[in-house]
This record gives sequence, C-alpha cells and structure tokens, in this order.
Amino acid sequence: MDSDIGWELYRSYLSVLQEGSLSGAARALGVAQPTVGRHVAALEKALRLSLFTRSPLGLLPTEAALALRSYAEDMSSTAAALKRAAESQGEGVVGTVRVTASEVVGVEVLPPVIAQLQREHPGLRVELVLTDRVQDLLRREADIAVRMAQPRQASLIARRVGKVALGLAAHETYLKDRGTPRALSELSAHALIGFDRETPFLRAARKSLPIWQHGNFMLRADSDLAQLAMIRAGAGIGVCQAALIKREPGLVRILSRHFAIGLETWITMHEDLRASPRCKVTFDALSRGLQRHLS
Repeated sequence: MDSDIGWELYRSYLSVLQEGSLSGAARALGVAQPTVGRHVAALEKALRLSLFTRSPLGLLPTEAALALRSYAEDMSSTAAALKRAAESQGEGVVGTVRVTASEVVGVEVLPPVIAQLQREHPGLRVELVLTDRVQDLLRREADIAVRMAQPRQASLIARRVGKVALGLAAHETYLKDRGTPRALSELSAHALIGFDRETPFLRAARKSLPIWQHGNFMLRADSDLAQLAMIRAGAGIGVCQAALIKREPGLVRILSRHFAIGLETWITMHEDLRASPRCKVTFDALSRGLQRHLS
C-alpha cells in the first residue's frame, strides 16, 4: 500500500461519499468531474480497495468506503482547522472562526452579536454552523460551540452563561380563535406543536407535562425553527424561549405557573485555542451577547 497518499484523493472520495455522484462531488469541490474520477481511481489503486459501485441511483459506497468515512472526516476537519489557524497569523484579530449553535440560537440570538463583533474587528470572518447535533470540538469540527449541556472533556474550556428559560407559547390570533387554556388538562383541546422523533428534550418535558408526546402533536417538525415559525403563524401552541416570547409582538406565554424548563447554556472551545486572538474575542462576545439575551 502506498504510504504517501495525497489529501486531495481522500477529499474527492469523501465528497463523492457525501454527494453520491462524481458530478455532485465536482460541483461541491469546484473542480472538473474527470479530476474527481481520477482521484477516486487513484485512491482505490493506492489502498487496493473498491470504494464505490455504480447503480441507477448513482455511486453506492462499498463497506470499505463506509469504514473509512470517519477517518476522512477527521482529516477534513483538521485541514479546515489548519487553514483557519493559518489565516489568523499576524497582528490583530484576523482570520476565520467557526461557531456552532442550535438553529434557534443561531438565527434568533447570535446575528446581532456577530454583526457587532465584525464591526469591531473587520478582519474577522465568522462561519456559523446551525445544527442541533453536538459538534465535536476535539475533532476540530468547530472552534467554538454554544451548547445546552456542560462539556465533560478536560481539554475543553467552558463558560456557563445562564439558563435558557422555556415555556409554552401561542400567537394572539390563535388564542383569539381557540381560547386560552387555563389548566394543563385543557391542552388536549388545542393544536399542539412538537417533534416528530423522540428527543432527550421530549423525555425531560414529559416529566412536568405528560401530554407532550408524539401522539398528541397536531403539527410535527424536527426543526426548532419550523416549530417557532408555526407558533408565530398562529398554527398552535408550542415550546418557545421565554426571552423570544417577551420580545416578539403577538406571542403570548401561557400556563407559565404550570410549565417551565431551564436549559443550562455554555460557551465552549478547545484549550489549545486559548491564546488565539480570533477565538478569544469571539468567545467573549458570544458570552456577553447570550448573557444579555438571557437577562
């Protein structure tokens, strides 16, 4: 086996794996399709493995391709982190910082914080990754993460910024049409908005709100943003951040005495980035911005 395989071969293989075709991978990488094909063929020859088989649906990964995927993803994350670190060398706060946060926090809370940060540091570029999946800081998938759970790894720096208060909310137009429930038992007569799949949040919510389960949801979406949009549109009753309810015209918090959940919120980054100016100023700005939001 060739021990000196270039990263570009692995990158093309990973892109084909993610996109499902040579043409899709070529578009994603910004290169010609024949180049991707040559890279995959060269990697298969070097590894002495078959990585893809052709089918009417495109290129299907072999068992070997799937087994190698996590290692290629680690290489990709490390290469991206190396590029961000290289871009930040020099005087002042410059370069790229990659931040990950949940959908609602990323859309509803962080944009003004990032805008102010960019005004203060024009040389700083921010990559905002919106996902509820826990990005692995140890694998350098992101530089800084906003998380709703305290990280346990010793190599991570974490700062608690407070609790995100959650409550039940509906738009005033919905309540005008359907009435305002005065007791938890009255929720069964309303259009409830929740998740389609089981989540840790659902299990936690059911401890104080037994009705909050899949079979009782009239409207279902696994996206927090989609649920928030339906609440705003007056489609039903759902769970929402208390801070968003307060600032949103038309939204009304209901049954606050009966249902309230607080989610601990943390800003986290790898300890190796402690001395990085780009990461330090971003870490501090996110912390201040989230504290203002929660207060």
